[in-house]
Amino acid sequence: MILRPDELNRKDRYKLMIGAIVPRPIAWVSTMDRDGNLNLAPFSYFTAVCPDPMTLLFCPGWSSARNRRKDTWINIEQVPEFVVNITNEETMQAMNLSATEFEHGVNEFEWAGVTPAASTAARVPRVAEAPVSFECKLQQIVVVKEGPGGGAAIFGEVQAIHVRQDVYEKGYILPQKLKPIGRLAGAGYTRVTDLFEMPRVPLPENRE
Repeated sequence: MILRPDELNRKDRYKLMIGAIVPRPIAWVSTMDRDGNLNLAPFSYFTAVCPDPMTLLFCPGWSSARNRRKDTWINIEQVPEFVVNITNEETMQAMNLSATEFEHGVNEFEWAGVTPAASTAARVPRVAEAPVSFECKLQQIVVVKEGPGGGAAIFGEVQAIHVRQDVYEKGYILPQKLKPIGRLAGAGYTRVTDLFEMPRVPLPENRE
């Protein structure tokens, strides 16, 4: 079967992407507008870019409910700092609550029942309950498309990292302590409960 994007409608393209590209980590992003209003929202189009400089990437889409850029995107343009909080089994219900798309200016920290904690290198607070938080300054915004179905890639350079002590040992994050969750399609999520290792295979010594 061969499918071509230009032969699929926007909804079917979206369903195919979120069904095939799984599981996806979740960036639980806290931002602030120029008037100091806080926002907290999850984004599953999220990944690391590189360690030097330490850079993260997440992709907010277009708000179909309001036919404009999402509040997170707008806020970062106004205050070019944000915090990527990592959500897990302990915070997943609060994360899900924060996905509710309110009108601009509603404080999702309060709605989700989580605590804004002062950051050290950013004006924007982190989520105190998150096991890991990355304080970022905006590096660049790459707009792919404005309008329905469109979105942008937002790059942030990490300035400080908050790690809960029990999830970090000898330079490594312990997945069994972190208890991360991943995003699937629809209302689906997954837990990381079946861990295995698969070492890289070295090149053969007599490779021609």
